[in-house]
Amino acid sequence: MRFLLDTQILVAPEGAGPALAEGLATFLSLAHENSHLLLYHPASEDDLTRDTNTERRNQNLERLKRYTRLDERPSCPWSTAYTRPNDAVDNELLYALHRDAVHALVTEDAGMFHKARERGLSRRVFTIQTAVDWLQRLHATSPVLLPQIQDVSLTALKPGLGCELVNSLRERTAELDPLFSEQSIDERRAWVVWEQTGIPGALCIYARQDNAVITEEGLRLDRPALKLHTFEVSPALRSRKIGELLLKAAFRHATDNRLESIFMHGNVERHPCLFRMLEDFGFARIGSHPGADGRDAVYLKSHPVEPPADMLEPLDYLKRYFPHFRCDPAVKKLLVPLRPKHHRNLFPDYHPPSGRQLSMFTSSNATGNAIKLACLCHAQTRRVAAGDVALFFRSGDERALTSVGVVESLETFQDAEAIACRMGRRTVYSMHEIEQMATKPTSVMLFRLVKHFRRPLSQSWLVRQGILKGAPQRIVRLTDAAFDAVLASTG
Repeated sequence: MRFLLDTQILVAPEGAGPALAEGLATFLSLAHENSHLLLYHPASEDDLTRDTNTERRNQNLERLKRYTRLDERPSCPWSTAYTRPNDAVDNELLYALHRDAVHALVTEDAGMFHKARERGLSRRVFTIQTAVDWLQRLHATSPVLLPQIQDVSLTALKPGLGCELVNSLRERTAELDPLFSEQSIDERRAWVVWEQTGIPGALCIYARQDNAVITEEGLRLDRPALKLHTFEVSPALRSRKIGELLLKAAFRHATDNRLESIFMHGNVERHPCLFRMLEDFGFARIGSHPGADGRDAVYLKSHPVEPPADMLEPLDYLKRYFPHFRCDPAVKKLLVPLRPKHHRNLFPDYHPPSGRQLSMFTSSNATGNAIKLACLCHAQTRRVAAGDVALFFRSGDERALTSVGVVESLETFQDAEAIACRMGRRTVYSMHEIEQMATKPTSVMLFRLVKHFRRPLSQSWLVRQGILKGAPQRIVRLTDAAFDAVLASTG
């Protein structure tokens, strides 16, 4: 694959902190080991040439020789004579991505992520750490397993109160120490991923709120709500989809306890990635947190008990009201077969009837998975569109309908690098597996997992109901009557 490095990455060793320098070294090593091409844009060269510090300019221009120059440079239509030089450089880099001169862009610039999002390119823009995570997933010798979440009392966290994660939180979260006070610690709970025994690597403290006033402007929530007090992941565990894992815990808890809103507050400038993720899952900025002097924004998500009668586009409906999704007659329903190996990798928190469906929060430490996923298939169909409902069928060993999701997109490729780029960090396939599948046209389905069925439906049941004639070999469209029968029988 072709990775374009932005100017800051190209000169990062100049002032890089230990974490950034280590991440960059890992990224460069993974890229070279697996024959990925690292490029710089001529606009970055121009940018460095403008530096008036002669010694630094020469050093930085010398660093460019480690990488390959992107020679193609058509005029960028996104800049004008009034565009600032730094913005013009950003535009040229993003335009190279837009016209597929490169597969991905690596940057640590928060502003670049905002610009990429406006251009519809955010899926192909990575930080150093997320690029490392992606390459490790593609080239791992065994599947990358996501960590486990435990639901614990704050009492269980006492031994780790002096760890780096909690100390970092204390520095900027005035309400953290009161949460750990003797009066409240036994009543508070958290979702935690352990970095090592007794030491949390990811932490989300949560609590039910009733009749809470949540903004400086006086917005009151009249119905029960879930407040997320903290949402923190240690550097060692970042870029492994743990943010989605914690959100999945929040959504399940709110659903099980009929909590009709979820909210949290924080400093958007300090945590841009967190709040971009919240927006992607239906949270909206609705004001400022009381007592924070306008520094902390409040983000709120509606989480109604019953599906709202809202005719938003199906994918927009899912984002706003997840886990509710549109399944009215205007929405297509599809049955998607998956081989057991790929089903296991996509859905590590699914357990067959013999092992019963486990909760993410039991003492068994069941492994959870992310919400935004991707799968590959050789089914050639143009009948799949954003917002379609996908019912996943595990073939081979179990031969049962197990899970439901909503399609974001489906595109067909016959180039392994294009497939890997389209899947990005959602991949559960190694580069070797992708290359094997890419010997013939391969469809990439991006989707959001909604839930696993409490009662999976066997192939024999589906045949008896006239929904299938036998083992499905391709994506099958279901009638509304068949889909209704499935929902009524799965629980």
